[in-house]
Amino acid sequence: MSGRRVLHLGLTGGIASGKSTVAQRLVEHGALLIDADLLAREVVAPGTPGLAAVAARFGAGVLAADGSLDRPALGRVVFADPDARRDLEQIIHPAVRARAAELLASAPDGSVVVQMIPLLVETGQADTFDLVVVVDVPAQLQVQRLMARDGLSEAEAEARLAAQADRTQRLAAADAVIDNTGHPAELRDAVDRFWAAQVLPRLAERG
Repeated sequence: MSGRRVLHLGLTGGIASGKSTVAQRLVEHGALLIDADLLAREVVAPGTPGLAAVAARFGAGVLAADGSLDRPALGRVVFADPDARRDLEQIIHPAVRARAAELLASAPDGSVVVQMIPLLVETGQADTFDLVVVVDVPAQLQVQRLMARDGLSEAEAEARLAAQADRTQRLAAADAVIDNTGHPAELRDAVDRFWAAQVLPRLAERG
């Protein structure tokens, strides 16, 4: 748990569940966002130790012609091989956590800090937050949205779901659940209700 200086929320959910939309609405309410996906890109940017480590482990085939990371090529490797995925996570996750800790430490007193982490449950971080928020949708709806969003086949979409915790595991870790099976306006209303019912009272308790 974080101290009383900030209210530290962990935001997670399965792939294509709508985490980014929820995060953006929380930012509109005044929250500060730490996006693990963005940090994961930063730590493997050209010239970083992270990119050098990825290239050393996976070879030049995961690099683009300009020396940057070829994410689709890397994705094809790690989503097909659990050992490769674990190796990648061992490179990326420590660097991301270190950078996120720096950003959290710099947040002003009284802030609501939302840390969006797709693999929050899988990486055992649930106990480090004041509140764990899960954006929830059924797995089949995730597959449909992922196919539409990223142009994946059904098998490719299902493989990406299989690389994450299942729905039951995420819900078991949740302090709050935001349903995203409906329309965008319904999701927006659900986030607003969550902010009013669970965030603002906790802020008030902290003075």
